[in-house]
Amino acid sequence: MTQSDAREQGSTTSAEQIARQQTGQRTLLVKVDERDMETSYANAFRTHTTSEEVMIDFGVNLLTPAEGPNAEGAEGQILFTVKDRLILNYWTAKRLALTLSQIIRQHEEQFGTLELDAVQRMKK
Repeated sequence: MTQSDAREQGSTTSAEQIARQQTGQRTLLVKVDERDMETSYANAFRTHTTSEEVMIDFGVNLLTPAEGPNAEGAEGQILFTVKDRLILNYWTAKRLALTLSQIIRQHEEQFGTLELDAVQRMKK
């Protein structure tokens, strides 16, 4: 089965196909322990990379009044408060990117295109 075949059958099949590729085609049972899980909210992120890792800082953007010597004429400033940092190797980062891409594609197919430009979103 090709990846395009898997995509046509839905994300579950695609995820199963990716899992088989990652485990050398072996069938493994995955148990998930959520007892120590914490939930966070983020409306912003920033990334850092090294030759071995991808770091993603998650946090919240807050619009605050402009302050300081460079504040003249500014309508406000955005304060990015970092709450969590996720450090991934590149293999895991790629799997995450592929999974998020599939989730966004399915969402847009069902609900319409997600406009990233806030000005354009407000016009709709």
